[in-house]
Amino acid sequence: MTTAGGQRFDDIYFIQRNGLRLYGRRYAAEGGTSPGRRPVLCLAGLTRNSRDFHELALALSSGPVGRHVYTLDTRGRGQSEYDSDWRNYVVPIEMHDVIDFMQMQALADCGIVGTSRGGLITMLLAAAQPGLLGPVVLNDIGPVIETKGLGRIASYVGRTPVPRDWAEALKLVRELFGRSFPEVSDTEWAAVARQLFNEKNGRPAPGYDPSLGRAMSVLDGPIPAIWPQFDALARNPVLVIRGENSDLLSPETVAEMQRRHPALTSIVVPAEGHAPLLRDAPTITAVAEFFRATDGGHRGGWA
Repeated sequence: MTTAGGQRFDDIYFIQRNGLRLYGRRYAAEGGTSPGRRPVLCLAGLTRNSRDFHELALALSSGPVGRHVYTLDTRGRGQSEYDSDWRNYVVPIEMHDVIDFMQMQALADCGIVGTSRGGLITMLLAAAQPGLLGPVVLNDIGPVIETKGLGRIASYVGRTPVPRDWAEALKLVRELFGRSFPEVSDTEWAAVARQLFNEKNGRPAPGYDPSLGRAMSVLDGPIPAIWPQFDALARNPVLVIRGENSDLLSPETVAEMQRRHPALTSIVVPAEGHAPLLRDAPTITAVAEFFRATDGGHRGGWA
């Protein structure tokens, strides 16, 4: 049992189908849970990990109507083991990490929060294993990935130096993301830095396998749109979160998602880029309300 931010959560280590030792967390519902209150699984972005969801997981699991919340570090991220073959850092293979985790934890018809890469995995899951998914939150991701945002991400993945101390980590993270998140304070950036980097001997350590950069470097042009995989979510309530300053998810893509999925609802997080941090009260409240409104087996949208 681990304590972070005043809240206890269970560390989960498991061996997935290819023999890698992966890590996840379980935030137990404070007041116990009922059959109608779905658990939620949070899936992080390309270089990110379970720590990104700590504040959201606390909120969703707390109080008399809390629910179990799980988070997962896919291979090569956070506390999970690196893959010896960087070619395995692709969405279809990472989807199997998620399936193995969900099967081990007996999660089905489960709420999902997918940030960026985690949202791509979610859309593939909808096509491959629809019974695993209940309501879905897509955080700043859709079937079309904007080339500008992809290029920006490729420019730093696997190339970011490991800071010498946490003060340097704060400065680095602010330099990387500050332009798209102009209202985030240094206190918040310090917290984000501790999400992004692991810690070893009191100092920052790599938070992901640098070989992820090699996986991105082999991309040849834009990533193909995955509208068929998104359309597989037709029976699932969907909430799309877009950062106002996002360069990865365009308003036009959100509008097309809304056209294809009439029950889909979207919100915009002001003054944040890719991907919204899921740390502010209005966004956390919107996510909590979305899952509350879709509990009890309702799969036709929410109001």
